[in-house]
Amino acid sequence: MLNFPKHLLEGYGRYLGKGFVRYKETHERLAVYGQTPEVMVISCCDSRVAPEGIFSVGPGELFVVRNVANLVPPYEDTEGQHGTSAAIEFAVKGLKVKHIVIMGHGQCGGVKAFRENANAPMVTGQFIGRWIKLLEPAAISMACMPIDKADDPQLAMEYAGIRQSLKNLLTFPFIEEAVQGAALQLHGAWFDVGSAELRVMNPESQRFEKAGPDAPGIAE
Repeated sequence: MLNFPKHLLEGYGRYLGKGFVRYKETHERLAVYGQTPEVMVISCCDSRVAPEGIFSVGPGELFVVRNVANLVPPYEDTEGQHGTSAAIEFAVKGLKVKHIVIMGHGQCGGVKAFRENANAPMVTGQFIGRWIKLLEPAAISMACMPIDKADDPQLAMEYAGIRQSLKNLLTFPFIEEAVQGAALQLHGAWFDVGSAELRVMNPESQRFEKAGPDAPGIAE
């Protein structure tokens, strides 16, 4: 364990003394019977945005995949390493999740990098540039049919990226089939890092509205 971060080991000690004790039976059940989460969350890998903490859930309740700017690439039937697509496939076809939530957040660095390098996204790095290029269709849609006229450009792009990822989800044949068969619902959400405000996308207007446990349209 040479050079392993000390504060992580200290945190693990606290987890054993409190968190694990709290969920001991849950862990035992999960170890024996496996996981059966009903919700998948596709979130940004930003360290300030942790879905399990934001939604106050225990182990086994969320299937989470995190990447730069919470992006979903369109369906591709090609060779290559499709990490996010693989996680989506497992969640829908293997775990039979009932909901997929695309959760963006404020001050997203990936979105900011795209906006600052929109004309030359490859300058942002060997891998990041190609990845955030997935935001191009969202930027085009936002320019052609602006929905968030009153919002600042960064926030509007964060919203547009979530909408685009929801569109891209429907390019996966097994997701389109599940949605049409009412076995799966897709949702957009946005989290404010500073205030902890959560906004959920209204599927009809595609606008993001402040959310809470009693907000209209909340799924069971």
